[in-house]
Amino acid sequence: MPITDQRVTAHRFLGGLYEDGYFPDHLVDRGREILLRLCARVEADRPAGLAALYALTHAATEEFNELEAAFEEAGSEIETTAREEIGEAFWFVAQAYGFPDADPEELIAPREW
Repeated sequence: MPITDQRVTAHRFLGGLYEDGYFPDHLVDRGREILLRLCARVEADRPAGLAALYALTHAATEEFNELEAAFEEAGSEIETTAREEIGEAFWFVAQAYGFPDADPEELIAPREW
Protein backbone atom coordinates (compact mmCIF):
# COMPACT_ATOMS: atom_id res chain seq x y z
CA MET A 1 0.00 0.00 0.00
CA PRO A 2 1.52 3.34 -0.99
CA ILE A 3 1.87 6.04 1.64
CA THR A 4 -0.64 8.83 1.10
CA ASP A 5 0.27 11.37 3.80
CA GLN A 6 2.14 14.13 1.98
CA ARG A 7 4.08 15.19 5.07
CA VAL A 8 5.46 11.68 5.28
CA THR A 9 6.24 11.29 1.58
CA ALA A 10 8.08 14.63 1.62
CA HIS A 11 10.03 13.85 4.80
CA ARG A 12 13.70 12.89 4.46
CA PHE A 13 13.95 10.05 6.96
CA LEU A 14 17.39 9.58 8.52
CA GLY A 15 18.80 12.50 6.55
CA GLY A 16 21.55 13.15 9.08
CA LEU A 17 22.81 9.58 8.77
CA TYR A 18 23.06 9.87 5.00
CA GLU A 19 25.23 12.96 5.48
CA ASP A 20 27.63 11.18 7.83
CA GLY A 21 30.09 8.83 6.13
CA TYR A 22 30.28 6.68 9.28
CA PHE A 23 26.90 5.20 8.41
CA PRO A 24 26.85 3.09 5.21
CA ASP A 25 24.13 4.34 2.88
CA HIS A 26 22.90 0.85 2.02
CA LEU A 27 22.21 0.21 5.71
CA VAL A 28 20.64 3.62 6.23
CA ASP A 29 18.44 2.73 3.25
CA ARG A 30 17.31 -0.37 5.13
CA GLY A 31 16.48 1.77 8.17
CA ARG A 32 14.53 4.18 5.98
CA GLU A 33 12.62 1.22 4.55
CA ILE A 34 11.70 0.10 8.08
CA LEU A 35 10.30 3.56 8.76
CA LEU A 36 8.38 3.67 5.50
CA ARG A 37 6.88 0.24 6.22
CA LEU A 38 5.87 1.56 9.64
CA CYS A 39 4.12 4.51 7.98
CA ALA A 40 2.34 2.21 5.56
CA ARG A 41 1.17 0.02 8.45
CA VAL A 42 -0.07 3.03 10.41
CA GLU A 43 -2.05 4.17 7.37
CA ALA A 44 -3.41 0.68 6.73
CA ASP A 45 -4.22 -0.24 10.34
CA ARG A 46 -5.26 3.23 11.59
CA PRO A 47 -4.37 2.56 15.23
CA ALA A 48 -7.19 3.70 17.51
CA GLY A 49 -4.96 4.76 20.37
CA LEU A 50 -1.45 4.91 21.75
CA ALA A 51 -1.36 1.24 22.72
CA ALA A 52 -2.06 0.22 19.12
CA LEU A 53 0.50 2.73 17.81
CA TYR A 54 3.11 1.44 20.25
CA ALA A 55 2.51 -2.12 19.03
CA LEU A 56 3.41 -0.97 15.52
CA THR A 57 6.41 1.12 16.57
CA HIS A 58 7.72 -1.66 18.78
CA ALA A 59 7.65 -4.08 15.85
CA ALA A 60 9.61 -1.55 13.76
CA THR A 61 12.05 -1.03 16.63
CA GLU A 62 12.69 -4.78 16.69
CA GLU A 63 13.61 -4.53 13.00
CA PHE A 64 16.16 -1.84 13.88
CA ASN A 65 17.49 -4.16 16.61
CA GLU A 66 18.14 -6.77 13.93
CA LEU A 67 19.76 -4.16 11.68
CA GLU A 68 22.30 -3.28 14.39
CA ALA A 69 24.33 -6.42 13.59
CA ALA A 70 24.65 -5.36 9.95
CA PHE A 71 25.94 -1.95 11.03
CA GLU A 72 28.54 -3.63 13.25
CA GLU A 73 29.63 -5.94 10.42
CA ALA A 74 30.15 -2.83 8.25
CA GLY A 75 32.36 -1.19 10.90
CA SER A 76 29.63 1.13 12.12
CA GLU A 77 27.01 1.00 14.86
CA ILE A 78 23.76 2.52 15.94
CA GLU A 79 25.35 4.92 18.39
CA THR A 80 24.34 8.29 19.85
CA THR A 81 23.88 10.15 16.57
CA ALA A 82 21.96 7.29 15.01
CA ARG A 83 19.85 6.70 18.13
CA GLU A 84 18.78 10.34 18.14
CA GLU A 85 18.05 10.37 14.41
CA ILE A 86 16.03 7.15 14.59
CA GLY A 87 14.17 8.30 17.70
CA GLU A 88 13.30 11.59 15.99
CA ALA A 89 12.00 9.67 12.98
CA PHE A 90 9.66 7.62 15.17
CA TRP A 91 8.52 10.83 16.89
CA PHE A 92 7.86 12.41 13.49
CA VAL A 93 5.72 9.42 12.48
CA ALA A 94 3.67 9.66 15.67
CA GLN A 95 3.12 13.38 15.18
CA ALA A 96 2.33 13.07 11.47
CA TYR A 97 -0.37 10.50 12.14
CA GLY A 98 -2.09 12.42 14.93
CA PHE A 99 -0.51 11.11 18.12
CA PRO A 100 0.84 14.29 19.78
CA ASP A 101 0.82 12.65 23.22
CA ALA A 102 3.03 9.73 22.21
CA ASP A 103 5.93 9.17 24.59
CA PRO A 104 9.16 9.34 22.54
CA GLU A 105 10.82 6.71 24.72
CA GLU A 106 7.85 4.36 24.62
CA LEU A 107 7.76 4.54 20.82
CA ILE A 108 11.14 2.77 20.75
CA ALA A 109 10.96 1.00 24.11
CA PRO A 110 12.29 -2.41 22.95
CA ARG A 111 15.42 -0.88 21.42
CA GLU A 112 18.74 -2.57 22.04
CA TRP A 113 20.84 0.27 20.64
